[in-house]
Formats: sequence, C-alpha cells, structure tokens
Amino acid sequence: MDKFYHSVRLDENLCKGCITCIKRCPTEAIRVRDGKAHINNKFCIDCGECIRVCPHHAKRATYDKLEVMNQYVYKVALPAPSLYSQFNNLDDVNIVLNALIQMGFDDVFEVSAAAELVSEATRQYLSEHEDQLPLISTACPSVVRLIRVRFPNLIPHLLPLNPPIEVAAILAAQKALRETGLPREKIGIFFISPCPSKVTYVKSPLGTEKSQVDHVLAIKDVYPRILACMKAVAAQDDYPIIGTSGKIGISWGHSGGEASGLFTENYLAADGIENVIRVLEDMEDQKFTALRFVELNACNGGCVGGVLNVENPYVAQAKLKRLRKYMPVARSHMHDSEEPIIPWTTGVEYEPVFRLGNTMMESFSRLNQVERLMKKFPGLDCGSCGAPTCKALAEDIVRGEARETDCVYYLRENLHKLSEEVSVLADDLHKGDHEGQETMRILKEYIQRISEEMSLLDKKEEGKE
Repeated sequence: MDKFYHSVRLDENLCKGCITCIKRCPTEAIRVRDGKAHINNKFCIDCGECIRVCPHHAKRATYDKLEVMNQYVYKVALPAPSLYSQFNNLDDVNIVLNALIQMGFDDVFEVSAAAELVSEATRQYLSEHEDQLPLISTACPSVVRLIRVRFPNLIPHLLPLNPPIEVAAILAAQKALRETGLPREKIGIFFISPCPSKVTYVKSPLGTEKSQVDHVLAIKDVYPRILACMKAVAAQDDYPIIGTSGKIGISWGHSGGEASGLFTENYLAADGIENVIRVLEDMEDQKFTALRFVELNACNGGCVGGVLNVENPYVAQAKLKRLRKYMPVARSHMHDSEEPIIPWTTGVEYEPVFRLGNTMMESFSRLNQVERLMKKFPGLDCGSCGAPTCKALAEDIVRGEARETDCVYYLRENLHKLSEEVSVLADDLHKGDHEGQETMRILKEYIQRISEEMSLLDKKEEGKE
C-alpha cells in the first residue's frame, strides 16, 4: 500500500505554468518548473484547493467511472449526506435512495446513518477521555493528513474512531454477505463522494489496515444519471422507505453538523483549509482551554463544498438545513454488536515530510543555510521563481531541488555585479602583455557567465508571459 497515494493529479497538457496554484496550496506542495506545475506528493494532502482555483483546469481528481459497477454481481451504494444537497426542492431522501436502486444498485446504505452511530460513539468517548480534550474530528482525510505531516503535537488529540464512510462500508458489506451468500469479491461497495480526499482515504486509509469501500464514484458523475431516475420515483404513488437517518446524520454534510450532534456547546467548527490551518496553529499554541471538540473540514462549507459536487456549497448547505427540518433527531443507534467496528484498529504516526535533514543536527545546519539564503532574496514572495515564497525557494535550494538564480531579482542583481566586474577587467587590458592575457582569459569567463545568466533570465521572462 502506497503511504502517499494521491487522488489529485496534474494534466501537463492543460497547465500554462501560471502561479495561481502555488500561491493557494496550503502545504506549499506545488512548484512551477520549466513552465509546468509539479506536485510534491509528500507535501500534498489532497484537499482539492488547486482543482478549485486552477484557471486552466489543469488539476483533476482521480476516481472510478460508473462502468466499474459492471464488475460486480451485487452492488451497494453509499451516498454521502452531501448528495442530498445537490437537488432542488427535495423533501424526502427516499426519492434519492430509490433512484439509486433504479440506477443499477442492488442496495443502499446511507453514510448519514453510519454518521449517527459515530456521533453516539463520539459522545461516549468524550465522556470517558477527559484527559485527551479537546478531541479533533477525523472525518476529513485531508485534515488528518495535514495534522500527521505538519502538526505532530496534535496527533494525540485525534478522535480514534473510524469515519462514517468506513463504518457504512463495513455494515453494508456485512449485510450483503448475510443476505446474498455471495463471496466478498462479488460484492461491490461504492461510495458516492463529494471530494477527492475520500479517494485517497480508500486507497491508503488511516486507522484501519484496509478500507471496505471498493470504489469511489463522483457525485458530479452520478448526478445526471440519477436525475431521470428521481423523476420516475417521484411519479410513483408509493415507493419504499429506505432511509434510516435523521437530523444528526444528514447534518454531517455541512460544517458544524458533526459537532452539533454531540450535544455540547463547547465546540469549534471551522471550514476552508486556510481557516483550518489557523485553528490548528492556535491549538498548538494552546489558545483554546474550554473546548471539548474541534470539527475541521478542508472544504468551504464542509463536505457540500467538495470539488466533486455540482451545487454551490452555500446553496447546498441551505438545502440540507431545509431537508432536515421535519426529520427526527436520529434514527440509527449503536448496539453492542456494532461497537468493535467504530474504533480505529491501527494508530496514526507522524510523517516528518517537511524536515530538512535526516537528523536533528543536519536539520539545524540546513535551517541556518535557509536563513542565510533568505537574506539574499528580496522577501517579496512573488512566485516568479516557481516557489510560493522566498523561504520555500531557500528550502528547495538546501534540498538540492532549486538554485539561487531561480530568483529573478537575485539573478538581475548578479548580472549587474558581473557587468561592473567586466568593466573593471576591460580597463585592465591596457596593462602589460602578460597581465593583459590573463585579464583577457578572465574576461572571457565572465562573458560566458553573463551569457548563461542572461539565458536563464530570458527563460524566466518567457515563463512569466
């Protein structure tokens, strides 16, 4: 299993080498080199921000196509709560669930139903682990990975419970095996996802050895297919009641929904990856003293803001709130037989991907090199070098992945100094023969260096254009 599997990829044919993505990437995982963006897999957390902001649509999410359903005898759909928020005037989730059946699935298991089980388990865990407070939600894979690579001191505060997607997959697989008698390989568990980070989770899950989700479909792919089926279901006088979740489960689709199901006022909910980072920095500085729970979502508005959705996140959030208005508080409850499926079975470890050296001494030495390089650069964080900041460029240089002359301003200043030295050497040519020959040799070397630096500068100017 690849520890650094990534669902966010670059299409070089569409990339124009602009610096929009490098300025918005929260972990500084993107560089522009030779006129194209490059994603550093170690730094990337698959938040999808680059997909959202790329003006040329050169970033894309990888996920499974609908045709993969044909590989299985029995197919189970796991709709995310945010799927319900994509449709106008929806007042009954059963219309969506029955439409999924008409679309080709044999059964449906709501992720919102599993979310209610996780909410119940979380309330119990909070009451039993006061020393671990505040606990941080582990429902968003991008946030968990961010903490894992950048905020190691907060790892002990991660809620060690499987996310609703995994709980739903386990229960759906158990039900399918029990009811069909088929071997597990003939049963397909399909999560209908609002974001690419869930794809990453399925390929390299945290807290469990292997995910029970077999494939991840995008909401935007399912959406056009399901619309026609929904019209057919809605036209029926009587359709089966499949839904098993209430307000708590449906609310997980938007920011603050998970925390509201814990029945506590001492919580914080933040959405949008930049806001998430600010909260984590404040937590690391121990600025929050009375909090019991922290819910963090990488996407704006929560899961409704995922890049695989079709609806505006804030419109979608309003739709979810309207949909849940007349629902019961919760319809799914945890039983003793379900308790073992909810806690993590494996731990989460710190991944020091941002460390400059292999040892503490080497890291300190390289940090000193970074500080010395920073004094040479203008501190404008302009991005012309292909790195998001001057500090990022300095770190790249120390890692051997960039050069000082990648900075346009440093390059120009260097050219100016070389020109002055050439002028001095030209004056020295009037000296004696031996000295003149030596000066001529040095002058040729300088001219060669100027030519190389000018060539670099021209390439950088072309890249900016």
